[in-house]
Amino acid sequence: MEWTSEKFDFKVQRKGLYQFSFSNKSPYHGTIDFDVHVDHYTYFDQQAKDEHLAPLLKQIAKLEEALYNIQFEQHWLEAQTDRKAIVNDAMSRRAVHKAVFESAALIGTSILQVYLLRRLFERKLGTSRV
Repeated sequence: MEWTSEKFDFKVQRKGLYQFSFSNKSPYHGTIDFDVHVDHYTYFDQQAKDEHLAPLLKQIAKLEEALYNIQFEQHWLEAQTDRKAIVNDAMSRRAVHKAVFESAALIGTSILQVYLLRRLFERKLGTSRV
């Protein structure tokens, strides 16, 4: 079975719908994959007129405004990200300081409890030996 890949160009003179017809003379079934690409060639001998340029300039103005809005939003999002990073760093430092303070307080409380319990039992042992 021989498969071929070919490229065909069609040039038409009028706008409209066109039909493609494929035939298979082989007794085997085959799958056809085709792409249609439409090129539009303008005639360069025609001069551009104001009625042709006005819609184009209007669309350019709309695109310019949309681009400005996108750039403004992007700048705002970058600034917001920077602000959140600063807040996150500050909160992280606070959390670390709080954890260190709580650990030191817990260790200090434990040492104080051990000291007080030893002192209590030393007094009880001292009075019971008599």
